[in-house]
Amino acid sequence: MTLDEFFRIGTTVTLGSHTFEPEAIKAFARKYDPQIFHIDEAAAQKSVLGGLCASGWHTAATWMKLNLENRLDAEDANWNGPGPMPEFGPSPGFKNLKWLKPVYAGETVTFTRMAVSHRPISSRPGWRLLALLCAASDSTGDKVLEFESAVLVKVE
Repeated sequence: MTLDEFFRIGTTVTLGSHTFEPEAIKAFARKYDPQIFHIDEAAAQKSVLGGLCASGWHTAATWMKLNLENRLDAEDANWNGPGPMPEFGPSPGFKNLKWLKPVYAGETVTFTRMAVSHRPISSRPGWRLLALLCAASDSTGDKVLEFESAVLVKVE
């Protein structure tokens, strides 16, 4: 097995789906993003968004939760490549975060990731930087979230 096969370069992986229920939207927003259209249904109806919707941070946090849960599929894979099985490490961050469309109460969103490339890290022998495209789409297939991420992977 090559690293490209292990990382599934170019393959979109579905992480799962999540329905954003009104009470969960409000609870998250009260803690982390107390905008009127996230915490008050009546006021949200009169807002520019026209209804109660999840915080973009709530959507992004749900992507992360599902990504971590689904990272186990790679960790449980039968590694038959050279050396020890690759080990996922920390993420150096993300960029180009876009909240493309509001996620309204009751909507179900599907989360995905696609590994696009990996390269050695010259300052850390035995480690590679894996680049990911991350996204979430509503039930009509419209993207509601997208960003680029990366993760460090120990390969030796």
